[in-house]
Amino acid sequence: MNKPKQPLVSIITPCYNGEIFVHRFLDSILIQTYENIEFIFINDGSNDNTEKIVLSYRDKFKLKGISFKYIFQENKGQAAALNKGLKICKGDYITWPDSDDTLHKDNVKDRVEFLEMNREFNIVLCQCIILDEDYNKLGIFKRTPLENNDNLFYDLIIEKNAYFAGGAYMIRNSAFLKCNPKQSIYESRGGQNWQMLLPVLYNNECGYLNRGLYNIFFREGSHSRQSENFECLISKCNVHEDILINTIMEIAEMTFREKEYYLEIVKTKYIKKRLNIAFQYRNQSFFKKQYILLKEKKQLKLKEILFDIIINNFILFKIFKFIYH
Repeated sequence: MNKPKQPLVSIITPCYNGEIFVHRFLDSILIQTYENIEFIFINDGSNDNTEKIVLSYRDKFKLKGISFKYIFQENKGQAAALNKGLKICKGDYITWPDSDDTLHKDNVKDRVEFLEMNREFNIVLCQCIILDEDYNKLGIFKRTPLENNDNLFYDLIIEKNAYFAGGAYMIRNSAFLKCNPKQSIYESRGGQNWQMLLPVLYNNECGYLNRGLYNIFFREGSHSRQSENFECLISKCNVHEDILINTIMEIAEMTFREKEYYLEIVKTKYIKKRLNIAFQYRNQSFFKKQYILLKEKKQLKLKEILFDIIINNFILFKIFKFIYH
């Protein structure tokens, strides 16, 4: 008797200059215990050996029965690269792992089984294992949902009790298309997770798998973990704020009043982030601008008031930095 056909899962992965780590990621796709996979790899303008390495896996994917699609684009950032995949994916389910991480062999199978058995959920999140480059376990990312009022949508906006890892989330494609009929997300060089998750989570509960099915590597030299200066950190804040504002504004089902509410949360959040960065680098003029903005919003807390005293006193600032370190 023929087995019933499994739902198709689209794995969409953007990559820029991944020659150092992409081997292990591709190997983790090959060892999946789930069979019906469409793997879409978007090379975001890499100028190293990424293309050569990825294409060397073509026959391996064919032998495993994985539908493999390779796309090259000029470097435009992860969100733009992901949009290339979203336009052509055919899966019943979508997941978007990073090319410098890896999937546990049951990553796809366990998440599909959860969503097939729990039709009330359109999105599922598994736990993540944090590893160093020698595969030593550093920790685990897991979410503790509130029993009666779980709100991952809000927690992702404020970045509390939540984590961003495309390979840990899986979305039912029908729910994604309902929120994104154009099969595209807001494009920015700052990432793609808010854009993928928030429109779906606005009207959908998330299910949770209490198993570590996705491995995140803390890698020296990673673009997200490089040493950064004041200007770079402020620029990143501005990019992230722009992503959140545009993503919230594009949620069609959200009322104007709700959008105002969430946009105010976002704006206050990034004023505080910029104030903290200015304090860290003792940029007094920039700090003062953010401090005044918080004061106008009546959002000053004891921490910001103390920072205002410390930043203007060289000796206090040095003592604080010494104690902090």
